[in-house]
Amino acid sequence: MARAFGGRRLAFVASAGVLALGLAACGGSSDSGSSDSASSDSSSSESSSESSSEAPAEPVKVTLITKDSTNPFFVAMQEGAKEAAAANGVEITIGSGKEEGDDQGQIDLIEQAIARGDAGILITPMSVNVNAAIEKARAAGLYVIALDTPTDPPDVVDITFATDNCLAGEAIGQWSAGWLNGEKATIAELVIFDDRVVSVDYCRANGFLTGLGVEVPDLADMTSPAKSGSYTTGAGGDYEIVCLEATGANEEGGRAGMEKCLAANGDINVVYTINEPTAFGAAEALKAAGKTIGEDVIIVSVDGGLAGVEAVKAGDIQATSQQYPLRMASLGVEAIASIANGGAAPQNTSANGEFFDTGVTLCTDMPMDTVTSAPQESAQYCIDNAWG
Repeated sequence: MARAFGGRRLAFVASAGVLALGLAACGGSSDSGSSDSASSDSSSSESSSESSSEAPAEPVKVTLITKDSTNPFFVAMQEGAKEAAAANGVEITIGSGKEEGDDQGQIDLIEQAIARGDAGILITPMSVNVNAAIEKARAAGLYVIALDTPTDPPDVVDITFATDNCLAGEAIGQWSAGWLNGEKATIAELVIFDDRVVSVDYCRANGFLTGLGVEVPDLADMTSPAKSGSYTTGAGGDYEIVCLEATGANEEGGRAGMEKCLAANGDINVVYTINEPTAFGAAEALKAAGKTIGEDVIIVSVDGGLAGVEAVKAGDIQATSQQYPLRMASLGVEAIASIANGGAAPQNTSANGEFFDTGVTLCTDMPMDTVTSAPQESAQYCIDNAWG
């Protein structure tokens, strides 16, 4: 499996290299392009001492807006943006909602970026409720890149830099089918919201069910799959979805959600979690209920932060899909800086042609032949490549 990942990694590096070369090589004119200004200053200095006293061009201004500033995933993204900004002479402003679901907090930050005259915005959009503010920013001339969470519809932003969240979900679903090996899947789904539509939420959750081999009639509707029936991946078997609990994507929500699910059915043996903080809370509830994780029940997740993949090594999570937030943020900062200086816009690289794919790896110490959506690597490999 290491060979498969190596190929994928090289493919990504090649894509990133193409992006960097494309951005660096195209130096067309723009209203704010510092390359043009520098050229003009140089030629004017020979004929006019007045021109030589012109103030240097202002730095490119970029705003990063995350969903919150406490989730390790978003903290890592913020650090990646800061590092890239320092390396590229970018003036970075970083803000977030107060918590998952704070649409207005993100809208306020978008408005501030417009008023400040920023060149662009990087955003992990909270929900469709921020679409109008993003469209206003683009109309004002800002280049907007979604990070991690695609907007709905995708063309609300200029481009998305993200993990393929559907494939990340599919990988842990395929892995779960291998572990079950024909046994009945009694499933708990711990998602972010139950009162709004968020692409990362439905794509991971319904991706998980698709990977398991459960029919998903409507990808954007987490309630659309039948509550019971048959799954087809691997040996196949029966399944029952016991619960679909909103957790806010945090540890306390994971614990409370898992407790509700166990109250509904104590025989749950497969727990899907939106992210690893949610998984940590679920694990606490399962242990308190006398369940042996890895034997009576498995927990699968998405994110691949350091604490998460350490939990895979410790056996509290059996498999998680690792994504790369620092890569998303750093490439986003570089792209906006280049565009502001007359460079070319980045192009989509994903299989479906809808976004710039920043890669995913399935982290597990129990690889399964049923997994085809992502390369599998050991927990230690993922620890060595983790963020957070």
